[in-house]
Amino acid sequence: MKRHPVYRIVWITTNCFLAIAVAAFIASAVWEYSTRQYLKGFSDAVVPHDVAPQQKVESILMWMAHGPAREGLQDPDEILARDPRNTLNYEKLLDVCGGATNAFLNLSVSSGLRARRVLLLDSHRMTTHVAAEVLLDGRWIVVDPAFRVIMRDDSGRMLTRDDLENRESFRQATSTLRGYLPVYNYSVTAHVRVPRIPIIGNFLRSGLDWAWPHWQEFLDWTLILERDSLAAFFCSFIALVFLMFTRLILGHYGEKKLGVSHVRLRRQVWQAGVMLMGNQRI
Repeated sequence: MKRHPVYRIVWITTNCFLAIAVAAFIASAVWEYSTRQYLKGFSDAVVPHDVAPQQKVESILMWMAHGPAREGLQDPDEILARDPRNTLNYEKLLDVCGGATNAFLNLSVSSGLRARRVLLLDSHRMTTHVAAEVLLDGRWIVVDPAFRVIMRDDSGRMLTRDDLENRESFRQATSTLRGYLPVYNYSVTAHVRVPRIPIIGNFLRSGLDWAWPHWQEFLDWTLILERDSLAAFFCSFIALVFLMFTRLILGHYGEKKLGVSHVRLRRQVWQAGVMLMGNQRI
């Protein structure tokens, strides 16, 4: 390897990044596990067992509207708004649509419901409001956690996004909601706000919409976008797989093209284990 200094630098750098990725993956896995355990305990206390999915939704909304007093917060920017422990315990975060939706979605999924967020966009595709959808009786029913309500028409029928595109249904569902703005409509919606990605966001959204019109529906992006621990776990997993694949390709290239021999990773692990056990004969 000394005869190929550039390759040596790339090899060592890749291994260093791989070690960091392994550590990040383990740490994020522990973080996500502890978050799930916390949410499971919280949802068990809020949502009754063995009730219909609709009753679970209503229980979560009832807790959000009339639950016990929660901590005050002077500056919401001081804490992680996408950490469920924060959104469930700070009053001010539950008063804004993003924080309320975050709390609702995490409790819904932890109680066994299928739920996802829905972004209401204006004509410039800027987000005006955030709500949620829950799969009830085979239909994605709209729930607005900020207003603590399941969207219904005058007959009590639960409404979907498609239903709320109808002006009369929209009027019936929102006319009694104090403070509900007309711009919070369902004419343009999305599940993922790709334009938030700097520089390439708008181009990426256009490309995905053109090449794969239903990409937002293919994968449930909600919890990755709403839970910091899961986002960290997902990103560290992608980085780990990428670096392992890169290391494999580099090793193959070095052996076949440059004549560089490497001690196999499993051999290195075995040698380290033997050293730790005090056996010096390797």
